[in-house]
Amino acid sequence: MNLEEQKSAPIYEALECFRARRVVPFDVPGHKRGRGNPELMSLLGEKCVGLDVNSMKPLDNLGHPVSVIRRAEELTAEAFGAAHAFLMVNGTTSSVQSMILSVCKAGDKIILPRNVHKSVINALVLCGGVPVYVNVKLNPEIGIALGVEVEEMRRVMDANPDAVAVFLNNPTYYGICSNVRKIAEMAHERNMKVLVDEAHGTHLYFGENLPVSGIAAGADLAAVSMHKSGGSLTQSSILLCGPDTDAEYVRQIINLTQTTSASYLLLSSLDISRRNLALRGKESFKKVTEMAEYARSEINGIGGYYAYGKELINGDSVFDYDVTKLSVYTQRIGLTGIEVYDLLRDEYDIQIEFGDIGNILAYISIGDRLQDIERLVGALEDIRHVYEKDPNGLYCGDFIQPEEVMTPQKAFYAKKKQLPIRETAGAVCAELVMCYPPGIPILTPGERITKKIIEYILFAKEKKCSVQGTMDPAVEYLNVIV
Repeated sequence: MNLEEQKSAPIYEALECFRARRVVPFDVPGHKRGRGNPELMSLLGEKCVGLDVNSMKPLDNLGHPVSVIRRAEELTAEAFGAAHAFLMVNGTTSSVQSMILSVCKAGDKIILPRNVHKSVINALVLCGGVPVYVNVKLNPEIGIALGVEVEEMRRVMDANPDAVAVFLNNPTYYGICSNVRKIAEMAHERNMKVLVDEAHGTHLYFGENLPVSGIAAGADLAAVSMHKSGGSLTQSSILLCGPDTDAEYVRQIINLTQTTSASYLLLSSLDISRRNLALRGKESFKKVTEMAEYARSEINGIGGYYAYGKELINGDSVFDYDVTKLSVYTQRIGLTGIEVYDLLRDEYDIQIEFGDIGNILAYISIGDRLQDIERLVGALEDIRHVYEKDPNGLYCGDFIQPEEVMTPQKAFYAKKKQLPIRETAGAVCAELVMCYPPGIPILTPGERITKKIIEYILFAKEKKCSVQGTMDPAVEYLNVIV
């Protein structure tokens, strides 16, 4: 990587030149640099609203970049070690779906673990791809899905030689990493593409002593949420290509769904954040790692909680662990993760990333400070002393792999009816059901509903998890196949 070239931020620099010219706007957006919407300008500031501009020749066009955006893509690819990079403004949801639509057509098989983000399932609804699920084991102590075992992946590949691609999480929301390099090698031997969801893995490209990144491990495409651990604005993302990927075909796929009115606030944030990570990422993520490990040690010192880390590594289902993920099992103090999540926000003014049935995740990244870590640790200690109760009766286990009856697309478009959730056992689900975050579906269209799944959904609702995806906002009813 050429650090001298990485000092450039072409989109940001073009915006600065544009602002200095004081161009009179007779184009969109209609707020005209904020003058037409004074409340918006008051909220966001004149400088921010003044840079909310439309595509034009000096600023290039995201759908067909030829100048500053094209150069920003080249710098991003170099910084991440990729053959090509796309700046994405529809979130990593769009990046993930573009990956799948680039390799998967109607009827094509794609091999993937069941604990994928809802964007993956929605992509299969759009393209008609057929999911082939590879079994993942559950850690019974903390109730989370682990990574993909190499031999299990080999078995599924050999049973489905006509599959066109393999899809992996790197890392999972909880920090679990599979052996991406070995799985990529096996996939390529069988002429299968390798797609990696790195929504939570920007730092893997810049930090030291962290799990291998998808592109370095041989992935053909990797979706990276720059706005999560990379510091850019929410909804901005990057899609990376390996050397054997037809980048211009991928751009055509992206343009099927990505907006033609790209936000230059998002684009410039990607440009500036890439420069920041290229120049200072190694140092920044060293501090992130140190803060996370310190927090992990302090939380485990409280007693009751279990902040897990590298001790989970077993060389296979947990091939590696991302120590920047401060994931904490809470049920030993008699509280679900979502209960601790709510207490931290409502009683201590601390907003963490998510809480589920058994765990919480505090997202630590380049903007965190040691005093904030201390405040979190202190709040968790106080919660244990004030709110701890008998853990008996809590639901144990947070990952169920349902029976797949039909493809997501066929189920989504099938004739359906709504039934009270307690009456749906044995029926085939026709919609997504998930706790969000993390957005991993409990049920996807085409899966069999069981009594155990119903009990899990009801328990999640009782504990005030945000259950989403259903047509019924209250999740009292589910859509099932007629």
